[in-house]
Amino acid sequence: MQSKDKQQSDEDPEASQRRYVMSYTPIIFRDKLSRFKDQWSPKVIAELNDYQFKLAKLEGEFVWHAHQETDEAFIVLEGSLDIQFRDGLVTLKSGEMYVVPKGVEHKPVAIEECKILLVEPKGVVNTGTAGGARTAKNDVWV
Repeated sequence: MQSKDKQQSDEDPEASQRRYVMSYTPIIFRDKLSRFKDQWSPKVIAELNDYQFKLAKLEGEFVWHAHQETDEAFIVLEGSLDIQFRDGLVTLKSGEMYVVPKGVEHKPVAIEECKILLVEPKGVVNTGTAGGARTAKNDVWV
């Protein structure tokens, strides 16, 4: 896995053209998670081909939404996460994962703060087709 060379600002309109540099340092989730406090705002930590690995802190209820063009993988690193569906529920604990199929409406809920790793294609909006106040800025690296 390669990490992104942060020579340019995250506000740079040419961010997609940044160079990738081989790194021999592992990505430490605990370290990356300590660098931000905001919730429901995924932060990119790595890319693999056209996919991004994003860390997020979640607490409370998110919005009902779907991603029409892609599946979405949730991996719980700490805490517990419920993923509600219109016809069911999946509860994930630390060390567990679930893949929400593309086009399936879902709503993540965390009673207490939970830390997750998301794996999804670059450019996926966190609120899918729902939009709204919880829509996070995309492609923010930590």
